[in-house]
Amino acid sequence: MENRSFVFISQMLCFCLETEEVGAEPIQNLDVGHYLQENKEISSRDYKVSASNAVKGLRDRPPSSYSLKMESFNTLLKSTYTEKYVSRPFSVGGYNWTLVVFPNGNKKDSGSGYLSLYVAIDNSTLGQQEIYADLRFYIFNKNERKYFTIQDTDVWKFSVFKTMWGFSQVLPIDTFKDPTKGYLYDGDHCEFGVDVTMPSLYEKSELFSVTENFLNPRFTWTIRGFSTLLKNSYLSEVFSIGGRSWNIQINPSGLGTGEGKALSMYLGLNVNEIFRPYEKIYVRAKLRALNQLNLSNIERELDIWYNGPGYGEYSWGFPEFIYFPYLTDSSKGFVKNDVLMVQVEMEAISSTKYFPS
Repeated sequence: MENRSFVFISQMLCFCLETEEVGAEPIQNLDVGHYLQENKEISSRDYKVSASNAVKGLRDRPPSSYSLKMESFNTLLKSTYTEKYVSRPFSVGGYNWTLVVFPNGNKKDSGSGYLSLYVAIDNSTLGQQEIYADLRFYIFNKNERKYFTIQDTDVWKFSVFKTMWGFSQVLPIDTFKDPTKGYLYDGDHCEFGVDVTMPSLYEKSELFSVTENFLNPRFTWTIRGFSTLLKNSYLSEVFSIGGRSWNIQINPSGLGTGEGKALSMYLGLNVNEIFRPYEKIYVRAKLRALNQLNLSNIERELDIWYNGPGYGEYSWGFPEFIYFPYLTDSSKGFVKNDVLMVQVEMEAISSTKYFPS
């Protein structure tokens, strides 16, 4: 029995490959740190490490890059010769990686008393370049039927100076070994995994901004012969504010819920305005019916988004802006000498720049 144990341990030592650099938890800015000689081990002491960078949780979905299942984990825990277990290489993004498990913790990276997990990149596929990767490590929990996960909020920079990254303190080893916790189950079984994601920099972007100060924020439309307006809809002349062309629209006989009982008024983007697909414009404005007796104006505020053709509406406003009895009563001051004056005051207009244009 002792001979078979010795053979097993010898086989495990061969499988674990040669000694590699010792990893460390990442820093918020991976460019800050000490570049050491290629063969010198690097620990978390060589970098500015913030424990708050680590995010832990449970999820249903298994790992997507690599899974490592073990049926004899206690043998590794008891071995005095097996420091780590290194998986066979797996490919992500054209590079070869290995999942590295320290059953009794990576003592060179403050991992004593913990289970440590790392990912190492194969130097022969890396070359002299630097690459960035997001890493998410997994441990299956049979009690929850879910995967315990740990990841960092920052990306990890791999180079010839730093070929291994990970967490030295994933779980306390006593927690992991406790059969009631669900990590070591069915006697001696466990499962680890990792997702290696190589994020690419965005090639397309947009810049959203809002202008709130305009040289001439108001446009006033003087409508003469108001009582002679027989058509359903009338548009003001085109005016420009905030780099866009607009029209005020009135419906003398009312529109929608205002039909037959109120003047309807809307602020519309001119139909010749060019929209890019999915583009939208935020507008905050005030529509007014001006009082010609210097009494109070009637004012309603717009706080809306304009969308291009096929995605929304060009015009927004109020179907019941001012009711006919109030509008046509000359003592109220809104129609004087058959003249109605309406106005818009722009308070905010957004613009979006797209890159590449």
